[in-house]
Amino acid sequence: MKAIRRFTVRPVLPEPLRPLSDLARNLRWSWHAETRELFRAVDPDNWRAAGGDPVRVLGAVPAGRLTELARDEQFLARLAAASADLDDYLGGERWYQQHTGGDAAGLPAAIAYFSPEFGVTAALPQYSGGLGILAGDHLKSASDLGVPLIGVGLLYRHGYFRQSLSRDGWQQEHYPLLDPNELPVTLLRQADDTPVRVHLALPGGRSLHAHIWVAQVGRVPLLMLDSDVEENGPSERDVTDRLYGGGSEHRLLQEMLLGIGGVRAVRAYCALTGHAAPEVFHTNEGHAGFLGLERIRELQQDGTGFDAALETVRAGTVFTTHTPVPAGIDRFDRHLVARHFGEGAELPAVDTERILALGRETYPGGDPNVFNMAVMGLRLAQRANGVSTLHGAVSREMFAGLWPGFDPEEVPITSITNGVHAPTWVAPEVRALGARHIGAARAEEALTVGGSLRWDSAADIPGADIWALRRDLREQLVAEVRTRLRASWRERGAGSAELGWIDTVLDPDVLTIGFARRVPSYKRLTLMLRDRERLTRLLLDPERPVQIVVAGKAHPADDGGKRLVRELVRFSDDPRVRHRIVFLPDYGMGMAQKLYPGCDVWLNNPLRPLEACGTSGMKAALNGCLNLSVLDGWWDEWFEPDFGWAIPTADGHGLDEDRRDDLEANALYELIEQRVAPRFYDRDADDLPERWIEMVRHTLADLGPKVLAGRMVREYVEKLYAPAAQAHRALDVPGAAELAAWKSRVRAAWRDVAVDHVEVDEASGVAELGATLGLRVRVALADLTPDDVEVQAVAGRVDASDKLADAQTVPLKPAGGPDQQGRWVYEGPLTLDRTGPFGYTVRILPTHRLLPAGADLGLVALPTEATGEGAGVLMR
Repeated sequence: MKAIRRFTVRPVLPEPLRPLSDLARNLRWSWHAETRELFRAVDPDNWRAAGGDPVRVLGAVPAGRLTELARDEQFLARLAAASADLDDYLGGERWYQQHTGGDAAGLPAAIAYFSPEFGVTAALPQYSGGLGILAGDHLKSASDLGVPLIGVGLLYRHGYFRQSLSRDGWQQEHYPLLDPNELPVTLLRQADDTPVRVHLALPGGRSLHAHIWVAQVGRVPLLMLDSDVEENGPSERDVTDRLYGGGSEHRLLQEMLLGIGGVRAVRAYCALTGHAAPEVFHTNEGHAGFLGLERIRELQQDGTGFDAALETVRAGTVFTTHTPVPAGIDRFDRHLVARHFGEGAELPAVDTERILALGRETYPGGDPNVFNMAVMGLRLAQRANGVSTLHGAVSREMFAGLWPGFDPEEVPITSITNGVHAPTWVAPEVRALGARHIGAARAEEALTVGGSLRWDSAADIPGADIWALRRDLREQLVAEVRTRLRASWRERGAGSAELGWIDTVLDPDVLTIGFARRVPSYKRLTLMLRDRERLTRLLLDPERPVQIVVAGKAHPADDGGKRLVRELVRFSDDPRVRHRIVFLPDYGMGMAQKLYPGCDVWLNNPLRPLEACGTSGMKAALNGCLNLSVLDGWWDEWFEPDFGWAIPTADGHGLDEDRRDDLEANALYELIEQRVAPRFYDRDADDLPERWIEMVRHTLADLGPKVLAGRMVREYVEKLYAPAAQAHRALDVPGAAELAAWKSRVRAAWRDVAVDHVEVDEASGVAELGATLGLRVRVALADLTPDDVEVQAVAGRVDASDKLADAQTVPLKPAGGPDQQGRWVYEGPLTLDRTGPFGYTVRILPTHRLLPAGADLGLVALPTEATGEGAGVLMR
């Protein structure tokens, strides 16, 4: 029979064990080894069955065992120590509180961090891939550093799908129902114990209600909105059913709930708990971009006009883009968006046409009939960034149309390279080895704070210890793979009699390559299969064999990705090679924490430059795994031969996709055959691959501190959060109104602003290195004054088409005017500081004390062909 209702019966903990509840409800246990070991001791059998989830352990432990533990003095002492340690962690001063770099008073009181997914722990499956794992690592590192972050997301009742395989290797999706009462979350309640709700108005008089569940991630609260409440109709209850599920309207409602409902949830949480209100709002990708509209509504409700409210919101908003391709951006039909805003829907006091204008693709090649979430995110944020240096450059190119007249390098999108949370991803055995050599406290500091502190000690670890560790981790991976592979084959319908071969799968002494990814086409899951016979020879080489562990999920709607999975699975099913290459279904955090440490080489072969960052290779590197990757994402930035190998690419040569794949696959095979495998198997008299071990040392000592999320979060604080908070404070209500009025005046006048004439002082002499040219520029400023603009000379090398490169700007000074036609004269020196083809031009930009950058308005006046002499190229 089937139950008609399901609920969770919680145990009543004896008084001495009450601290276990607090320890289980704070997700710090997911990266704090001592707390996990404490829960393992509560009930070792249930610990394994619960997948290492303390909440599930406490829900299953027998009452008799609890009584026994309540009398166990040794266990109670461990419990008291763990509880005291958590209290110290939550209340003590950390990096943020002790921060002395720059203007400490400029640090924001709080930051709200919005993301559609968060990968904090496998026990809270609210993530699909890299974006969510990055968001989880961001929260955890912010907690370690004491950064006052509030996370905001959605609670998906089915999470992301679980993956299995059919007998013929086709991906199957399963959506198990998640009960929040069985998760490490707490329902936010009013003082009278009623649940806090946020509400959104929908067309047709309907409403969307949501509860707020709080996951405590160390010091950081993560607020997750849940639409599965009784007050909602059936379709509204399903808004938060699945991560990245449903059609356009479903996704739009998810993103409205995340952005608009998320701001309302933050306000409710701060009012109830006394948490400082955020001064900075950070939107992790465009999914949460509607948060800016809700903040505009709040300001308008207090009497601020739309334009001034927009300036205030922009000043305190940070936008991070994670996609290097337009196809990765959410775009909605503008009529669908219009129907959900305005009279009879959400934000009725905010002009719908102004809302639509924020997301309109007004640039060449854009579609004016769609609403682009990334475009809105950029227009609502004064500060934006990509997630690696290369991705920042790609993003500036991709969004350059929003800043017409500016070269891509001047587009105001910076970059902060992603990092990973080392305490989560470094294997306990690796941490133990570090602690033995530099001490546990110093090792912990190196993992959380970042910088070069203590990492150079890896250079002193004996080679025999490193190699013994690497083999131990490889052996653990072999055992994990066999267990998972056996379970996968049983799901595919195989009986026990068919599975004896699994006991011979992988070998702890063979070079092991890992590849685990989502499976969009650009990540090229099957590049390794381009020449199957050559790959087979690599796998079965009698002297230098290779084994490969592969994992990855295709999006449920991506049949092309599913075909790639099936292609890889069918190859790995071949009895000739199945002991050397395996595909593991249901890639997630639990699998990843075994996979990264156990591999010797981490493979990444995307189509360059389509990998925004690619943090899986970072996690592998922190465990002494070497990277074998295309120069894309973070690897393009930090690759050195000491850390691994760069796969040569054929991008930029105009090759068709098949030809490019053939060339790059061949390069991959050659690297493994000629450089990777020989270095792994080249042993000294003690049977140690000393050159390989030296690369592991360099990876840990030199690359390790760079890839930490602690470094990443510190950069966000110093480069984006603190400036955003200071800009927000500077933009009080009169300041915002002043800036909005100034922008309106500048935009109205700008079509009549022009560079009228440019000339070079003939007394400047010849154009030779070190010479100085005297520039004299006549400009028309219409109704503007020199206080409203900056006139610049822009000079640098030029190519054959006279395009400036490595340009530098030199401000020119007003020297007279206005004349009867309202023209002003600007003058200034221009030094010829380099030889070869050299050129310059001049331009006019708007300037204001509250603008973050000259390109902020996207306005620039440049010389035309009719402008006088001096705007061309000097050849010397």
